[in-house]
Amino acid sequence: MKFMKKLVFLFLMGCWSQFTTAQEPKIIEIRQAGSFEKDEFLYPEANILSKKGETRVHLFHKGALVVSDKSFFYSKKNFFEAEGKVVFTQGDTLRMTSEYLEYDGVNGKAKAWGNVFLKQPDMTLETDTLYLNRNENIAYYETPGTIIDSANILKSNRGKYFMNEKKYQFISNVRINNPEYYVTSTQLDYFTETNKAFLYGPTKIVGVDYDIYCERGFYNLEAQRGNFKQNALINYNQKIIEGDSLYFENDREYASANYDVTITDTINNSIIRGNYAEIFKAKDSAIITKRAYAINILENDSLYIKADTLIGTGPAENRILRGYYGVKILKSDIRGKSDSLYLNNQIGKIELHKRPLNKKQSQILSDDEKNIKNPVLWFGDSQMSGEVIHLLTEPGEKKLDSLQIFGNAFIIEKDTLSNDGYNQIVGSELYGNFEEGALKNLDVIKNTMVIYYLYSEAGELIGINKTICSALDIVFLNNEINEISFYISPDGEVSPEDQIDKNLRKLKGFLWRENEKPETIEDLFKINDVKQLMNPGNPNLKE
Repeated sequence: MKFMKKLVFLFLMGCWSQFTTAQEPKIIEIRQAGSFEKDEFLYPEANILSKKGETRVHLFHKGALVVSDKSFFYSKKNFFEAEGKVVFTQGDTLRMTSEYLEYDGVNGKAKAWGNVFLKQPDMTLETDTLYLNRNENIAYYETPGTIIDSANILKSNRGKYFMNEKKYQFISNVRINNPEYYVTSTQLDYFTETNKAFLYGPTKIVGVDYDIYCERGFYNLEAQRGNFKQNALINYNQKIIEGDSLYFENDREYASANYDVTITDTINNSIIRGNYAEIFKAKDSAIITKRAYAINILENDSLYIKADTLIGTGPAENRILRGYYGVKILKSDIRGKSDSLYLNNQIGKIELHKRPLNKKQSQILSDDEKNIKNPVLWFGDSQMSGEVIHLLTEPGEKKLDSLQIFGNAFIIEKDTLSNDGYNQIVGSELYGNFEEGALKNLDVIKNTMVIYYLYSEAGELIGINKTICSALDIVFLNNEINEISFYISPDGEVSPEDQIDKNLRKLKGFLWRENEKPETIEDLFKINDVKQLMNPGNPNLKE
């Protein structure tokens, strides 16, 4: 008799449910249950639905079916609690299993806990506790969760899933595992259909041969391509690239950087800076422009090299730096200027070149106009120029070894005692040696001419020495000419100063280029470059 009463009650409940559902589609439906009972003492107003045999409890609401071993259904509240191998399905696109589930039919919110496993066609989610908002199609968890899709394993301490957008928002201790890379972040938005991630907060991406750090950015996980900002850094091909904005593309083996760019070569202990750079891994090359300059260590001192464009090529063990147009160099005891520069770290060689003259320039330019295009170096108060200048370091050491100048080698040094006198030496070629970083001696050969002011030990001017010879040797002291020795049939004389016309006191091709000499780091840049740098309309450029 008792069993028959239960069947009648269930039948009536089913009829009532169908009736109320027809009137109010938001009411939760009881579609199936093995048994029914009530316990007003322990569960006031609850309909206790339980499994019996193979018949499990089925509750349905707005397209979602919940199957469990036991449910406590509060019809007045339109709410139920389910337990025991709970299965939540919504059409054929979402399936979730858990040990327990609470569901509110009024606001469409659910809470599942205990080994929660959510599955969709393109991904799965595992966590301990998961919250669903069916009205907004949002799911979120505040216990460590793991997402697995076709390519990645994503983990975080907290997360939110926007079902309509197929978007995850991962928060706290975010980790992505992929066979080709590993990502850690404090916050990351991930779109499952496009495999795109938006990065917020400190983030690291470690690939097969690259490391990326940023605090804000975008990354296409499938293409391994992205933009990175806020303290962005890429460790790529044994170069560390920093900038206000970085772009990286793994398939093309390419990276670029904008504004406050720094490329650090950890192998060769050098730095290149500028406001725009491109790096091509396959070609072992980097191009830096817009206020570009490099810093190399030489003689335990910083050697600054500025150029309109700097290009680094070659593997780390044989890296070559080229500078084009407007080259200037600055070291505590050396200054320089040229049209282009070549630096080979492996053999320890720096070359300064001028831009070749075209046919028309060769015909119409004066000697002075031609000579002013020659590269020039200053060692202390000595100015040295020529068509090509080479600075060599000792093999395997960052230490100056020798100096070579080819074609119209010209040395000028302002006489310290006279008002407008200049010591001058010109020849076809020049060869010099360094000792402890300072010029020790120079040999000037072929078509050598000298104008030199001679003084007594008391400091009185003896006269001006004008000599022509085939070769001479100069000994330096504190980067100044201290002694000159003539070789191979010198022809010259010493004349009193007042007996030599002022126009004859300068050798052909004389150019005193002191006004071109950079004295500070800011002197390395043109006035226009500095104005652009200081332009308040471009806040991305910083001093």
